[in-house]
Amino acid sequence: MAQDPPHGQVIAATLPPGQFYPGTPHAYSIYIPAQYNANHPIPFTVFMDGASFLREPIRTAQVLDQLIAEHAIPAMIGIFVDPGVLPAISPSAQNRYERSFEYDALSDRYSRFLLEELIPAVATHYRLSTSPDDRALAGISTGAAAAFIAAWNRPDQFHRVISFIGTYVAMRGADSLPALVRKTEPRPLRVYLEDGSNDHIVAGEPYGTFYAGSWPINNQVMLEDLEFGGYDVKLTLGQGGHEMKGGAAILTDALRWMWRDYPQPIVPHAPKALNQPGWDSRGSIFSTILPDEPWQPVGTSSVSSIGVHPSGDVIVADAQSGSIQRLDSTGTTHEIAHDNGNPTALTVGADGRIFVYQRARRKIVAYRSTVAEDVATGVDVAEMTITQKGRLYFSDPAQHRLGYVDTAHPSAASYTPLAMDDPAGVTLSPDQAMLVVTDAKGRYSWSFQLGPDGRPRNGEPFYRLEVKDDSTTSEVRGVVEDSIGQVYFGTPLGVQVTEASGRVAMILNGPEYGAVGSLRFAGPHYDWLYAIHKGKLYRRHLRTFGVAVDAPKKPPLPPL
Repeated sequence: MAQDPPHGQVIAATLPPGQFYPGTPHAYSIYIPAQYNANHPIPFTVFMDGASFLREPIRTAQVLDQLIAEHAIPAMIGIFVDPGVLPAISPSAQNRYERSFEYDALSDRYSRFLLEELIPAVATHYRLSTSPDDRALAGISTGAAAAFIAAWNRPDQFHRVISFIGTYVAMRGADSLPALVRKTEPRPLRVYLEDGSNDHIVAGEPYGTFYAGSWPINNQVMLEDLEFGGYDVKLTLGQGGHEMKGGAAILTDALRWMWRDYPQPIVPHAPKALNQPGWDSRGSIFSTILPDEPWQPVGTSSVSSIGVHPSGDVIVADAQSGSIQRLDSTGTTHEIAHDNGNPTALTVGADGRIFVYQRARRKIVAYRSTVAEDVATGVDVAEMTITQKGRLYFSDPAQHRLGYVDTAHPSAASYTPLAMDDPAGVTLSPDQAMLVVTDAKGRYSWSFQLGPDGRPRNGEPFYRLEVKDDSTTSEVRGVVEDSIGQVYFGTPLGVQVTEASGRVAMILNGPEYGAVGSLRFAGPHYDWLYAIHKGKLYRRHLRTFGVAVDAPKKPPLPPL
């Protein structure tokens, strides 16, 4: 007879309403294993639709008891949370049921609810691990979508996902997840998928009976796109419908698979088929990134703007201190000037002059050494770029226009009005014949041709960017273009990279959680991408290259 394992304790609790779901309490239960030791941080799994996981036929607490006793999984706490219900104001009124709003949305609201409200509430009583490798999410149906979406949005916090009969269909946008997964640089996630071949399927309608789409097909597509990205992923497809008989039967196997080789960290890997004949490398993440070379912090801890010297050295400005510094390829910094005009934007000319926008004085100045010379006065500037011939372009968000100054023959700035709400980043094409201008409050960024006189013309909303689920704007600030015409946009979703034809082909993960700001290619070979994130400077080695301001280069014919 099998020995009865030590039994954990299950305690019910209620999380009071918080900032993310106003007026809405959440019922939850905590499973504490018999092996819990308050002297050591303990792994944990958050189960969405928590009450269902604790009931028959799933009986998760008993499954955890057995697997922990067998040492098949580490001793862990289980947090079983139910979706919120906003109580009605009277018996004659109906409650508001939050399940779809919480679970199906692609935004980071639910992940923030977990990280800022639910998990801290549990952590006041139990010593929870802060390692993302020790944190898992699991869910059923839309709860499964919530588990994946929360980990997808915060891979710095969660590395493991178990999805039963996952609703990756057109409820609130989860049907777009497969395409997003395929385009985005792989994240450190391990994913177990389960579904039934008869989930919302009848004999006369083999492709699904529900308005949102087909559960079996979309789970299969999720598998394929995760495999495309080299993820550690598994799909178990049984014969059941939209119920948990199949999930309950394989929960033990799913947990064993999810926590196998623990405590080895979960890290991204290139797909196994990457180098096989026939692999289409066009627009591929793996044609751009070096998987083993992630972002790294460099130089000073406070940066407001970055430019690049023709040598490839980085020039940075700190608006707070006024320091203008030069960083060489080793990350060593040297102060080259001090500017007390609140320097918030800069660019570097082919002759090595450093052009700085002084926000406090509303003017652009040029440094040849430590002395500044006026270039343009009475201007408002978000970001600047300059051609080999010294034509300087800047975005003016205050007046919704693009400014232009010929630094070889300084005069009053000329302007082109823009059909944009918030013109922000500006960059030149490698041949310096085109100009890209981003719109932080729009979805589209614009392409302009530069005429013989240097004036922008023939503008089009050419670049269609991905946006956050809870926003209609791209929030793009920084932009830079590489030698083959791919354009890199700094956004809250990461660094979005478009083909020269204007389509987003890939999304590089940002240095940290949150929006990416200004971008520049630099280094001796211009194969380091530099980025500002929350006032800090980061860099990343890539397979692609930028172009020096003093050496314009015609890009190849773009893919059409």
